[in-house]
Amino acid sequence: MRPLARRVAAAVTTLALLLTGCSSTDDGRDADGTIRLRFQSLAWQKESVDANKRLVKEWNAAHPDVQVEYVQGSWDNVHDQLLTSFEGGEAPDIIHDASDDLADFAYGGYLTDLRPLLPGQLKADIPEQSWRTTTFDGGIYGVPFLQEPRVLIANTKLLKASGARIPTPENPWSWAEFREVSKALTGKGRYGVAWPLKEPVSVTLNLGLSGGGRLFHRDPDGKAELRFGAGDQVVTGTIRDQVNSDRSAARTALGMGGSDTLSGFFGGRYAMVPLGFAYRQQIVEQAPEGFAWTVLPAPAGPGGQAQGVSPQTLSVAEDSPYKKEAVAFIDFLLRPPNMVRLARGDWMLPTGTTALAHPSLHTAEHGWATGTALAKHLRPAPAQTVRGYPEWKDKVATPALQEYYSGAIDTAELRERLVDDGNRVLARYQR
Repeated sequence: MRPLARRVAAAVTTLALLLTGCSSTDDGRDADGTIRLRFQSLAWQKESVDANKRLVKEWNAAHPDVQVEYVQGSWDNVHDQLLTSFEGGEAPDIIHDASDDLADFAYGGYLTDLRPLLPGQLKADIPEQSWRTTTFDGGIYGVPFLQEPRVLIANTKLLKASGARIPTPENPWSWAEFREVSKALTGKGRYGVAWPLKEPVSVTLNLGLSGGGRLFHRDPDGKAELRFGAGDQVVTGTIRDQVNSDRSAARTALGMGGSDTLSGFFGGRYAMVPLGFAYRQQIVEQAPEGFAWTVLPAPAGPGGQAQGVSPQTLSVAEDSPYKKEAVAFIDFLLRPPNMVRLARGDWMLPTGTTALAHPSLHTAEHGWATGTALAKHLRPAPAQTVRGYPEWKDKVATPALQEYYSGAIDTAELRERLVDDGNRVLARYQR
């Protein structure tokens, strides 16, 4: 709620209470002095929702004077929903989102700069590279707490039968080796790999770091500009060649989301599927009895095993009258044992170094150890703090990449559209 709107709302509330004969303190507390906070969570998997709700219940039991209400949100429409709630003065106090969605809200004055409020232990336990994902103009506008590397999920039987070298986090495939293995795994009625690229931008940008590309660069004045160099062609070129030249990647998968590929993976139509680490939960739940699968690290390139990530975050609304209490709840939620519970509930990795060291995240079962070993290679996504990124992604990059991967346009046209059209979009946000 903006300041004027809040004063109007407070006046209306006070009048309503007087008319109904109720009493309340002038800071909006309950009549008995209880502070009430709303926590909007985007957890959606049952284990994750249960973990969040249990932690809210534990907080409420231990803090009768500061009660938290769990509010269920959705990743499907969170940006528009939050924008509407900010403008309408109805934003939740504690906001669950992703770091790549925070820039416009931070620059727009809707989120609290957490620097003076963050407990020292919480600040110190999360690595600086993670804090960079939520830092805008020197202010910190969210606490990054969960992150997700991209991995290869492979059919164990088919992989072993191919005779291919099994990659490890210490010795991953190169992109060239991955391309050759994909061809070896391709056979009658089967593709070596399925790239689910219905939303191609984050995959391209984040894996592109391993090729030595960045696409987004900062000039000496701090303005973002787009450049498409040789490093940016490593991953994009590999995917395009797998689909159009090698025929080792399924063309039909380009229009799919990650979940859409699982039936084909279980049925042997796809030998490997590049997916986010959290998809392991769906595989555990949906795989046919006896189906053997394994988690492999993503390929490495000139940029090593670097991957971009946009961690999940917890922020506080600027208009919340209880910022200190909201941050205290976040601190409770992200204590190392609780962060482990949240990470396991979402099948993701915690950002906190103490939580990441927990033994349960280093087991071979379901590939936990492989994912945890990749944590040191995770970097802020290239477009993390770029204003105008959502428009560039939706209007420029998504259609251009979809056409490029399908073979409809060549590299020169892809570069022109991503860079020339893209820089015109960014210029409107950086005047």
